[in-house]
Amino acid sequence: MPNTKKVLFSIFAFLSISLILNCGGGGSGSETEPYDIPEESYYEAPLNPLTGNFSQSAKTLVSDMKYGWNLGNTLDANSEGNINTDYETYWGQPKTTQAMISGIKTSGLKTIRIPVSCHNHVNEAFTIDTEWIERVQEVVDYAIDSDLYVIINIHHDNSEKWYFPDDYHSAKSQAFVSRIWKQIALRFRNYDEHLVFEFLNEPRLTGYANEWNWNDSDAKLSEAADNINLLNQLAIDTVRATGGNNDKRFVMITPYVASPWAALSSKFQMPDDSATDKLILSVHAYTPYNFAMENPGIAAFSDSGKSDIDSFMSQLNSKFVSSMNIPVVIGEYGATNKNNNTDRVNYFKYYVTIGHIPTECVLLSGIMENIRL
Repeated sequence: MPNTKKVLFSIFAFLSISLILNCGGGGSGSETEPYDIPEESYYEAPLNPLTGNFSQSAKTLVSDMKYGWNLGNTLDANSEGNINTDYETYWGQPKTTQAMISGIKTSGLKTIRIPVSCHNHVNEAFTIDTEWIERVQEVVDYAIDSDLYVIINIHHDNSEKWYFPDDYHSAKSQAFVSRIWKQIALRFRNYDEHLVFEFLNEPRLTGYANEWNWNDSDAKLSEAADNINLLNQLAIDTVRATGGNNDKRFVMITPYVASPWAALSSKFQMPDDSATDKLILSVHAYTPYNFAMENPGIAAFSDSGKSDIDSFMSQLNSKFVSSMNIPVVIGEYGATNKNNNTDRVNYFKYYVTIGHIPTECVLLSGIMENIRL
């Protein structure tokens, strides 16, 4: 194992069990799928005097986020058909309360990521149902009132029906992403720096053979990367245009399938931003995969696994933190239970305490999705 430096390495850690709904891919019959339904009017929070500490750098913010947790399988839960129950509890989780979120704060965590699916709460013009977005705001307020950092995103909305990162679905994808983020941004534009927007979650070609595996030489993935770059740029421009604290809000930018390797590709581009030093790279890292997620895979966390972690971390550090001054949030990481608790503890400990990142220039944080019991 190579020499390592202990770092200020902020990790949001939890047990990872995530349900992802996929749709088939590929349009046909024309160059692009048309989408021409007019945008509707949206609720706009009255502009309050500007508040918060937006003068700090993205690195400083991320360094303060420390450890955190995903409120998984709750506000992101969804169904392809009609259901006769509350979406928030549909995947088996309890309804979120202030006491639950206060408990996160009491435990010593500083950040909560709140995945939010919107597609099952919109009409054909992609206007979000008022009752749903108000519930999202209520849960965000639980966290803000507990003095937590909050990350919200659009989570399981990646399909041909909503947004899909290829040329054929480009018009519909742009309409969905821009309209959803306009509504979210207008509602939350007075919130201070404790609220962070993450525009996309694992954007990908659902149903494609290489859906989960970035490859620079795959033409379809290159097309997807181009469309993801476009959607990230559109989202940040949309948010900045809503004014208030959104002029300088910290935002997280995600590459294809949130892959570190896609982020390291020349095909991934961080968006241009009218604000200075407010961009954060967002990636997920179930690494090494044969230990973390593969079934049966392997149950032992070995030096080889440590080398895999060292490799992607050092490369992200070199490209983004050291060269571009952009910090990195690992929004999901973790290892499934294979009756190997000691190895899993060692795995989490390695993520949290070891890295190739000088404390003076890199501040990484990480989270992984969790089922709440």
